Amino acid sequence: MTYQTTPPVRRSILLVEDEAMIAMMLEEFVDTLGHHVSGVATTVEDACRMVESGGFDLAILDCHLEGQEVWPVAEMLDRKGIPYILSSGGSITDVPAPFAQRPMLAKPYTIGTISDMLMAA
Repeated sequence: MTYQTTPPVRRSILLVEDEAMIAMMLEEFVDTLGHHVSGVATTVEDACRMVESGGFDLAILDCHLEGQEVWPVAEMLDRKGIPYILSSGGSITDVPAPFAQRPMLAKPYTIGTISDMLMAA
């Protein structure tokens, strides 16, 4: 699989991920692909504050953050019209209907899958 390292549009991306090593890896992938990480939120509360502040074009949301589900963040992004990609390390069978059609990244990530999702988003 090939991936594009010089995207036609440089995006500012909010990462919502509670695992530090995964967040660092995602940030590296995003940077390598020519985009910019605007911030990293590790809790639903942090993510909601960052969404309210804005300043990014797209978000990647881990579905479960420190025992909480990320749906309030997804609702805020929907209201603001900001696209997002959901992610999970396990099978997600309980995605609420409003979010069921959103793109879903499965962990572990590869730079190729991140590239594909960012190009599609």
